[in-house]
Amino acid sequence: MESLDETEATLRGQAHIWKLMYAYADSMALKCAVELRVPDIIHSYGGGPVTLAQIASRIPSPSPGTAYLARIMRLLVRKNIFSANHCEPDGGHESHETLYSLTPSSRWLLQGPGSELSLAPLVLMENHPWLMSPWHCFGDCVKTGGIAFEMAHGRKIWDFASENPEFNRLFNDGMACVSGVVVRGIVEVYKDGFESIGSLVDVGGGVGKTLAEITKSFSHIQGINFDLPHVVATAPAHDGVTHVGGNMFETIPHADAVFMKVSFIAKYLMHIINL
Repeated sequence: MESLDETEATLRGQAHIWKLMYAYADSMALKCAVELRVPDIIHSYGGGPVTLAQIASRIPSPSPGTAYLARIMRLLVRKNIFSANHCEPDGGHESHETLYSLTPSSRWLLQGPGSELSLAPLVLMENHPWLMSPWHCFGDCVKTGGIAFEMAHGRKIWDFASENPEFNRLFNDGMACVSGVVVRGIVEVYKDGFESIGSLVDVGGGVGKTLAEITKSFSHIQGINFDLPHVVATAPAHDGVTHVGGNMFETIPHADAVFMKVSFIAKYLMHIINL
């Protein structure tokens, strides 16, 4: 007969499996909030507090499902994405109505003007079915040693991006999001290095956001943003930056220095892509 401690440990083990089994619900709720631009809606009211009805009124739908929205908001409040408190009944609110506000976390999900460091593009990229489907191939990867993304989509990620403009945009926006967060810290601590060079090539620079930040702080630098042709084809113009398409395994443009960044997120993503 199990002791009380053994019984408790067994039940905790079961609860742990349930928690892991439904862990995806957190990221799906987060994605939903970003897609509906709930953080921006609350921000438009000064960051809160706002009612559920006020949020629903700004969602572009003739009949938003407020019951679903309430459940999603309740989950995200528990995860500290939003804060909530209950107001006392008065002339403007229903009895004990829940009021929602932004938190430091949800401010990272704003997508309007002045939100250059938003993580919203990364949330949308990582939780899109295109990048979620390779996770379902882990078992096959173990059996055959193949690559998860190729198993899910039948081609390498770079070929898939070149053939699919929407995926190309989604991926580039997500990577630009990572660059925007990382590069400002680099610029702050590596001033002497940047001041001593006249030209800089960013290998795998995506749509050029990293170089745009660098040349903004060091206007004397001539930046060369180097990436695959289908990537730079969609890159916007940046002051002091020239976009060049090519393959880094064949040749890279000449410059005083070469910049290659590998952030934790990028390494993690590349690991999943090539698993």
